[in-house]
Amino acid sequence: MGSVNTMSLDGFSLWCDFIERDFLENGLRDILPHIRGATSNPAIFSSSILHSPAYKSQISELKPRKSKEIYEALAIADIRRAASILLPFWERNQDDGYVSIEIDPTLSENSAKSIDEGKRLFKMIDSPNVMIKVPATPAGYEVMHELYSSGICVNATLVFSPEQARACLGAFEMSGEKIHQARAVISVFVSRFDRAIDSILAQSAPQYCARLGILNASKCYHLIEENQNPLIRTLFASTGVKNSPDSPKKLEKTYYIDELLFSHVINTAPLDTIEAYIKAPSHSIKLPLAKQDIENELSALAQERIDISSLYERLMREGVEAFVKSFEDLLRSF
Repeated sequence: MGSVNTMSLDGFSLWCDFIERDFLENGLRDILPHIRGATSNPAIFSSSILHSPAYKSQISELKPRKSKEIYEALAIADIRRAASILLPFWERNQDDGYVSIEIDPTLSENSAKSIDEGKRLFKMIDSPNVMIKVPATPAGYEVMHELYSSGICVNATLVFSPEQARACLGAFEMSGEKIHQARAVISVFVSRFDRAIDSILAQSAPQYCARLGILNASKCYHLIEENQNPLIRTLFASTGVKNSPDSPKKLEKTYYIDELLFSHVINTAPLDTIEAYIKAPSHSIKLPLAKQDIENELSALAQERIDISSLYERLMREGVEAFVKSFEDLLRSF
């Protein structure tokens, strides 16, 4: 891999969007000089556990237990290990060194059970550099508030719209003085917008292909930064590139990192994207698009009959459903 130090960029952190047991002991060390955190989700754990032989012996030992207990034992072991590896970064700077684990996605509409599970997972993992992931649903905002008020670091996930980002900020507000220095991130999903509409735009307005994800993410970034809370950062998620054969634009693997390389942000990317980013000769912090320019481009997209409000709802629904399906498929496999 290249020798560029990606951590010399002031205010930017690159996180790895992958957790798997063998990778934690081997591959992670190769990229450790270039990243400062890691994330997981039900789809990542499902893929890792179902396809890696590293879990077979522990699963056999756990077989008498219920499926969810088996899952939690496997996931907690991996998260603890990742937290241990990343802890030195956190000890030097509490903005860095986090790993996240998501609450059971089937509980996304049950705030009371989600709160209990979030607190239980945090206590069981027992590491200060763990974030509890909570989907940005109406019930999820209550969960975020309760966990964050308790001093637990929170990753608000499946954020697609500025309205969701604003609701997350509200959930992280506490009455009176701040009682802790817990960090929170608001995970704004990016590339899914372009994958959803680029086949349409390719015919009518190819100049706008691979733009909506950037525009929407930039708009959310402005909103979060205007809150002026250094403990809360934007995290750009879903930043892997998947070029379709009929796309008029062939994107570089690092496209969604390069276009959103702002100050006071995190980008969590898949391994192939991270490897391409490390090999690049140089990187520099860039200024986000001006708010008026964002609105002008969004208006132009609306003229192309792109209903962004409906797209927000659709992508959120599909995101929740995909995580639930991955989780349920994994539990059925035990």
